Amino acid sequence: MPGKLKVKIVAGRHLPVMDRASDLTDAFVEVDDEELQDEPLQITVLDHDTYSANDAIGKVYIDIDPLLYSEAATVISGWFPIYDTIHGIRGEINVVVKVDLFNDLNRFRQSSCGVKFFCTTSIPKCYRAVIIHGFVEELVVNEDPEYQWIDRIRTPRASNEARQRLISLMSGELQRKIGLKVLEMRGNAVVGYLQCFDLEGESGLVVRAIGTACTLDKLSNTSAFLPACNSPSKEMKEIPFNEDPNPNTHSSGPSTPLKNQTYSFSPSKSYSRQSSSSDTDLSLTPKTGMGSGSAGKEGGPFKTLLRQQTQSALEQREFPFFTLTTFPPGFLVHVGGVVSARSVKLLDRIHNPDEPETRDAWWAEIRQEIKSHAKALGCHAVVGYSESTSICEEVCILSASGTAAVLNPRFLQDGTMEGCLEQRIEEASPPGCGFCHIPYDELNMPFPAHLTYCYNCRKQKVPDVLFTTIDLPVEAIVIGKGCLIQARLCRLKKKAQAEANATSISNLLPFMEYEVHTQLMNKLKLRGMNALFGLRIQITVGENMLMGLASATGVYLAALPTPGGIQIAGKTPNDGTYEQHISHMQKKINDTIAKNKELYEINPPELPEEIIGSPIPEPRQRSRLLRSQSESSDEVTELDLSHGKKDAFVLEIDDTDAMEDVHSLLTDVPPPSGFYSCNTEIMPGINNWTPEIQMFTAVRVSRLSNINLTNQTLNKNFNDLCENLLKSLYFKLRSMVPCCLCHVNFTVALPEDELVQIAVTAVAITFDKNQALQANKAPAEKSQQRASTDNEEQLQFPLELCSDPLASQPFSPAKAASLDKASPLAEGYLRHRSVPSCTNSTVSVVKMTPLSFLPGAKITKYLGIINMFFIRETTSLREEGGVSGFLHAFIAEVFAMVRAHVAALGGNAVVSYIMKQCVFMENPNKNQAQCLINVSGDAVIFVRESELEILPVQPSTVVSQPTSSGGDVTT
Repeated sequence: MPGKLKVKIVAGRHLPVMDRASDLTDAFVEVDDEELQDEPLQITVLDHDTYSANDAIGKVYIDIDPLLYSEAATVISGWFPIYDTIHGIRGEINVVVKVDLFNDLNRFRQSSCGVKFFCTTSIPKCYRAVIIHGFVEELVVNEDPEYQWIDRIRTPRASNEARQRLISLMSGELQRKIGLKVLEMRGNAVVGYLQCFDLEGESGLVVRAIGTACTLDKLSNTSAFLPACNSPSKEMKEIPFNEDPNPNTHSSGPSTPLKNQTYSFSPSKSYSRQSSSSDTDLSLTPKTGMGSGSAGKEGGPFKTLLRQQTQSALEQREFPFFTLTTFPPGFLVHVGGVVSARSVKLLDRIHNPDEPETRDAWWAEIRQEIKSHAKALGCHAVVGYSESTSICEEVCILSASGTAAVLNPRFLQDGTMEGCLEQRIEEASPPGCGFCHIPYDELNMPFPAHLTYCYNCRKQKVPDVLFTTIDLPVEAIVIGKGCLIQARLCRLKKKAQAEANATSISNLLPFMEYEVHTQLMNKLKLRGMNALFGLRIQITVGENMLMGLASATGVYLAALPTPGGIQIAGKTPNDGTYEQHISHMQKKINDTIAKNKELYEINPPELPEEIIGSPIPEPRQRSRLLRSQSESSDEVTELDLSHGKKDAFVLEIDDTDAMEDVHSLLTDVPPPSGFYSCNTEIMPGINNWTPEIQMFTAVRVSRLSNINLTNQTLNKNFNDLCENLLKSLYFKLRSMVPCCLCHVNFTVALPEDELVQIAVTAVAITFDKNQALQANKAPAEKSQQRASTDNEEQLQFPLELCSDPLASQPFSPAKAASLDKASPLAEGYLRHRSVPSCTNSTVSVVKMTPLSFLPGAKITKYLGIINMFFIRETTSLREEGGVSGFLHAFIAEVFAMVRAHVAALGGNAVVSYIMKQCVFMENPNKNQAQCLINVSGDAVIFVRESELEILPVQPSTVVSQPTSSGGDVTT
């Protein structure tokens, strides 16, 4: 829509000295006056003395989309860092930006043009989902080799700025195309929006995005201080059809995302659609606290009819996928397990004149395979869906994964649902185990599995182990605490070109998948657990090796049977020394299992002997008419082991690799005392969180030696690299004990030959062990505790860490870690700060977290998506502290610029933060390096729960003022 953009430059500060004779800077600005469509506003800061040499101080990039599509943002005002791709941050300028559309801005926002984007993989707080339409995807290709890091025509600064501009243009174009698809599906939002970049060498640059199209309705709320998304007791008073049967008004921990979310009904509608999107309409009207739909007492024929209607409606869609990982109670009827697909492609086939291939066709093939896998499991939808790529020269590995699931059929019914709400409450299953029940026919299983009756309801069959890519459902019953489980694997391959290289990779992939799965199973049983949530498997390809990294959160589900132990068997029983060694390792494994059960407080109740084991009939008694092949019965008979508590996972040691697997199990060290870790948003078994959080990003780069490089040495080096990275994080966060590292996201890359890069982003949250004992104390004691907590909330760390310990510690040769700072300035501008400045109550910290919520706080408004791209280059790598110093400074600058943009929008936090891209390249011979970082998140306004109870209701105080004064500007 046409309009005018008004920009006002108010002031500048901390500018670098451009005139060495006078030690001054005579700065002025130039505002890009070109037409803005898919790119941010660009402001260039220059100096009069060097203007003729075209030596700019830096640039400021401002995304104006929040002004167009966010009802909460009316002006962008604040201090923005001046960024230069060669020197980093070089000061700040105070900018005020307003948008005046030729038509009314409010009418534009309320029209169908304003599609909202959310990075969170759950329904955003302060919104209700009217309809979840389904999967949307799009990609944009630029075959201009401008992405190349080396450009001999222009200066490095000009080349980097041109690349940043190109990436921003492609990102904006992609977001606009996704928005058009959502509008055609009659939606108004994209939830779980994930955007990725593929650097395809000579084939060009590709920007991809996937998400879940929804129709969202903002919760009616008269007070900005009373968002109904996190307070079940207050929310249900305003919405009569969503009464919580078990309100918990004294819960001090954060509400699980969607645990108290409300939904309104809207019937499904049929309309035209494009083949490139999937508009699966799910009309949501569940009652808060409703159990799984499979465990209710509804009639058999009626339930079958509803399920057939649901399956038919979803099968008509091209791809019934959902990028969401958290759902309302009762949404998931059954979970079948993880489905994944990988494909190896040659990029030069795209430009083949004889048989040209397209990227759209490649991804359509992968998605069709995922859909068929889900159907084989008896499921009609895939939740927790994600896609990724790994590229090395002309070979590309396309990967997709998700969780096959059966959705609640009641969510697709037309007509009014309010009349049957009370009936739903009566039919709800209190145990909350329905999602664990198998969706497939037990007599015609797609794979060998051990089935038992559910240990909760004793009515339906459940598997012995469950793998999923979603977060733990809120209705799940968990015994003890969870933990982070990782499988790491490296495999060498010969250097080859084109077809031979692709063939070699294709031959290795199935075996790597199997070994990663075996490691996960072994480590899960070693911890005495029976389910994995948040599973993410990444396969990375390099010139001479393949690396696999799988991360998940292990838990003990009460509905699943107790996992058996791990039994070691050797092939040389006559050797007494070897048998003694096997016996010693078996004892160590048994002792480790016992210690882990005590560590994670796994104490399942004892069950009567008659209900232990699987009631599956013998293979000879099964009807062969139900199977596709008669041989399948014999095959299952050979693979079936004993059931119940005597079930043991046998590890047969027949070669060096198997012995290495056993040793890796025993050397997997648990976290130090007082630390827990998980890759899901919430650690299962811990609910008493405190408001103290600390987000961090760490990057390690290690160069491997080519001498005597074997699979065993590769695996050991990879394991040591990951373990040492975690140990360093535990050491730096030791003052926060007891705490939990949540949403731990590992990313591994092989940017160059013999170079391994590992990046991890997570958030440390403290919890109170004694809070449960203090729940019955007087309200006066609670208010004193809240006041004490409020004083500590002004610090990112406790007092002993406020002096920035990272600056006092020397960088290791291959490590860079960045804890989020309180100021948008780079680290170099923070060194002059004294310790008392950290405790200044006037400084407002823009919180950053990869979670979709903040513990002990209410999200009142969403201000828009933050999607930023930065390139940093240096020709003095050694002088900047080596690789670790360069990366640390760059990540700190990224944090600063993200905070500045959020503060300028009037926000005070970034949720669902993710570093989606970190491409690092080094040339040590020329003392230069280059890095590209892409980050995204949701800018929000939050209010502490303690402030809601103490402060009066004043909606105007939530949004910060558009202008601020002097050096006390909050950023």
